[in-house]
Amino acid sequence: MPGLGTSFGRGGATTFVQDLQNADCILIEGSNFAECHPVAFRFVMKAKERGATVIHVDPRFTRTSAVADLYAPIRSGSDIVFLGALVNWVLTNERYFRDYVVAYTNASSLVREDFADTEDLDGIFSGWQAGETQAYDTATWAFELEEVPRFDGNGTVKVVKRDPTLQHPRCVLNVLRRHFARYTPEMVERVCGTSRDTFERICTLLADNSGRERTTAFAYAVGWTQHTVGVQYIRTAAILQMLLGNIGRPGGGIMALRGHADIQGATDIATLYDLLPGYLPMPSVHRDEQTLAAYLKANTKATGWWSNTPKYMVSLLKAFYGEAARAENDFAYEYLPQLTGDHSTLPTQVAMRDGLVRGFFVIGQNPMGSGMNNELGRAALAKLEWMVNVDSYETDTAAFWKAEGVDPSTVGTECFFIPTAALLEKNGTMTNTNRMLQWHDKALEPAGESKSDLWLIYDLGKRLRALYADSDDPKDRALLDLTWDYEHDDARERRRGEPSALKVLQEINGYRVEPGKHQDACEQVGGFTELAADGTTASGGWIYSGVCPDKTTNKARNRKADDWTSLGWGYSWPSNRRILYNRASADPAGKPWSERKKYVWWDAQTQTWTGVDVPDFPLGKAPDAAAKPGADGLDAHSGADPFIMQLDGRAQIFVAAGLKDGPLPTHYEPVESVVPNVLYAQQHNPTLREWRRRDNPLNGAVNPDFPYVLTTYRLTEHSGIMTRYVPWLAELQPALFVEIDPELAVAKNIRNGEWMTVRTAIGEIEGRALVSGRMRPLRLGRGQRVHQVGVPYNFGASGLIPGDSVGDLVPLVMEPNVSIQESKTMTCDVRPGRRAARTGSAINAAVPPADRAFEGQPTTRGLERKE
Repeated sequence: MPGLGTSFGRGGATTFVQDLQNADCILIEGSNFAECHPVAFRFVMKAKERGATVIHVDPRFTRTSAVADLYAPIRSGSDIVFLGALVNWVLTNERYFRDYVVAYTNASSLVREDFADTEDLDGIFSGWQAGETQAYDTATWAFELEEVPRFDGNGTVKVVKRDPTLQHPRCVLNVLRRHFARYTPEMVERVCGTSRDTFERICTLLADNSGRERTTAFAYAVGWTQHTVGVQYIRTAAILQMLLGNIGRPGGGIMALRGHADIQGATDIATLYDLLPGYLPMPSVHRDEQTLAAYLKANTKATGWWSNTPKYMVSLLKAFYGEAARAENDFAYEYLPQLTGDHSTLPTQVAMRDGLVRGFFVIGQNPMGSGMNNELGRAALAKLEWMVNVDSYETDTAAFWKAEGVDPSTVGTECFFIPTAALLEKNGTMTNTNRMLQWHDKALEPAGESKSDLWLIYDLGKRLRALYADSDDPKDRALLDLTWDYEHDDARERRRGEPSALKVLQEINGYRVEPGKHQDACEQVGGFTELAADGTTASGGWIYSGVCPDKTTNKARNRKADDWTSLGWGYSWPSNRRILYNRASADPAGKPWSERKKYVWWDAQTQTWTGVDVPDFPLGKAPDAAAKPGADGLDAHSGADPFIMQLDGRAQIFVAAGLKDGPLPTHYEPVESVVPNVLYAQQHNPTLREWRRRDNPLNGAVNPDFPYVLTTYRLTEHSGIMTRYVPWLAELQPALFVEIDPELAVAKNIRNGEWMTVRTAIGEIEGRALVSGRMRPLRLGRGQRVHQVGVPYNFGASGLIPGDSVGDLVPLVMEPNVSIQESKTMTCDVRPGRRAARTGSAINAAVPPADRAFEGQPTTRGLERKE
């Protein structure tokens, strides 16, 4: 999310899959679109039928590659070199959309004079703090400021200094030129293994299909995110799309493909440990946020749409705590938990292993099937006092104590399994990759004693509130003062204890608070523009506001479609917009860049923005409206600043704040790499996070014991534990396999279909060999031959077709911005035959005293300077 969020203002996909049919070119990288998102892929094929060029860049030749017009192989983990060289080519050949870039990006902003680039410091930016800190002080990443008169004549105000001519050496565009100057076609061939001819064909195709009359779309998935530089992969693509003028325009944008229907919704409303619903930051003890006033001061932006943060935060607190949230008690702000560190998945796993976590709820997840360093993970689960699994199937996690080599009598964890209703057995919404909420009705009653996960959370809340009902301890008020009344109107459902999913959605939408009245008797708000900071409105997630604008309307139920934007189908946040930042589809004067790509425009007669989508812009703000220096909110933006979530209303090529590893993307090798970093002395991302402990060994860089690149992927037929219990899907993909190229198979004496073993420093797995031409050896610089090994991550010990999990090979190491693991590129060795039997020894092994010092918190990898 930060890759898109810092670039444009929001972390969601900038476009929607149905609009891909309008693209003139589609670059798919970091995704096997056809196999992993086959329903959405039909719009790629529609684009191709209309004459679009489809390009696929991937370590494997897949079904996506087979229907692409051009396939480019790439070494896993080298995408920033590839994308950065595209940026360099576009700049060097003056193929960027200059009018768009000058008007709608921060290309003209001047970077501070004391900023030093990775080109100056051999792989790090200015502000690096070595020693214990191991992080950047980002002060030097800021922009140069100048004083201008305030809009109201009362003195002056400082604003970012710009050079619209783009001649100043410190303007962002020229800083970008210098930053990527060494990212050349030759460097792509040397580092990525992609031929220069193929690369230059892609450069030409992207440039020829971008500009006033044509647009190119990018699509990516976890092939980009699951790296220690994953956020910066997406940032590089964002920069390229800014230069080409493809953001906010039909047939353009960046399609962030989510793997399951509610991954987007889960982050929206909000399962991430560091966010509240609607992407409001979670308070932290490490920041000055101990009061509501301090929190709002720290997180409210003076300009841009985030100036409305107080409205959204106070409305959220009113939704959480109802009448207990009052102005005189900071709207019960003190009830909120505060962050004390990184509480994401991997640090929690280590904390479990070290005995720092007592209990664990696992709801709809299977970390022992899809997690990292599963040996450590199983040992971590064995250290718990109790674990509750909520799922439709017995998962690898639920049955960890049955794992190969584990003696159940040695596991002290009390394990509970609660059967949950499957999708067709419950009501509610899901939010898909389009940011679209769609309501689904229960088709049949849950099987056996299964309950919906909504029932589980609601019932748990009622039980806890009853347990603490007589408490006079102030800390228990956070539980007792929760608004917790979602009783179903249907008597039959009410008898079963099933809460109303509609009432939950209505609360998320928001309503007008009327003292003494229950939410059911209050008027719904029509959208987030009606929310207030004075406690007169409540909303459980401001970005969804508008989906239930009154008690009888649920727009997530809408099912009226057309052949394009389909504004009557479902409800896309925010405000049912399908393409974000769509003001950029028109030029600064408000006219479409071209009639062919007409989308949103200014209607001079009605003095309003109009088009085929909901304008992502104040409807009555004319294109010639001047910015007001020193004003608040959107008044500080002009009528030609499309990126309303940003401080200056412009897309950010250079990100001055918000990222921990750099204002511009930089190539670093993966933690486990078969080659040194040929661009910089800094081998890895200096801010990546890892655990240096004996139960989390790393292969390291350029280790001759692990000479092959290992990458992971998924299968169309399997989504994990659910499909491993489906007989016909189990028959289609009956066993874990390991995909290798024929040359490597011959060298290692591995035969197609026979057993083979893959080994890393963490452990070993076995699978059937798939000797395939889809995996191709790559030739890098100085003639080095690199082989890549592919393993699906859909298998595990449970189900009709048990097999090893690739998680047994993946070390715990994380990207610094979002704490995601690096599981798309590692190193390994392979051999014929089966692996050794597992002993389960890690479960009973004591945590070495030296390792306990980590206490579940990651350390930061320091600089690794080469002589």
